Amino acid sequence: MSTKSPKQLIVIGDSSVYGWGDTEGGGWCGRLNRHWMNSENKPVLYQLGIRGDGLEKVARRWRREWECRGELRRNLPGGILLAVGINDTARIGRVDGRPQLSTDAFKYGMEGLLKKIKKETFVMVLGLTPVNEQSMPFAGCLWYSNKSCSTYERIIEECCLEYDVPFLPTYQEMRKNPSCNDWIMEDGIHLNSFGHNWLYNQILNWQSLNSWIDN
Repeated sequence: MSTKSPKQLIVIGDSSVYGWGDTEGGGWCGRLNRHWMNSENKPVLYQLGIRGDGLEKVARRWRREWECRGELRRNLPGGILLAVGINDTARIGRVDGRPQLSTDAFKYGMEGLLKKIKKETFVMVLGLTPVNEQSMPFAGCLWYSNKSCSTYERIIEECCLEYDVPFLPTYQEMRKNPSCNDWIMEDGIHLNSFGHNWLYNQILNWQSLNSWIDN
């Protein structure tokens, strides 16, 4: 039995992190947490997703979430996994309305957030997931599109490359699967249990995450 303290990982983001839609496994993050709890020397995971959060809200709360979770030998968590962005893509009021956060503002905000986190701890970033455009508008007023999801994920990837941050692309990989729409809830944006399970397996086998755990 190892006496080494396990690493701690903050997973922060929106309803995807929260696990909304997965009535069987509590979301990809919940599935990952249970898997690690049954494995030796795996990280302690903090599942900090809030429904509706976009980049700006996550940028405001990441530090206090990180600083208050160092109970293991008073060490602050050694890693943060960001999963945010899909809510920023939504167009307001009509299909061609303004987005919640423009591409320029999103890029600026993502760059700033990565720079701040990198000064404090290790950071990794997860990509976006597709939507079912036939179910729009969401909540009667928000239009999500796959074109926007693709565009914003490319921005995330560019920012991660610029700041040497591990990035897991998920949008295109999920879209390639012919069952993709069957993994999305009737609301058109949230993954169901099948979708969360697919994402869980991608993250579980992510080389960058596993290298961080092992080092």
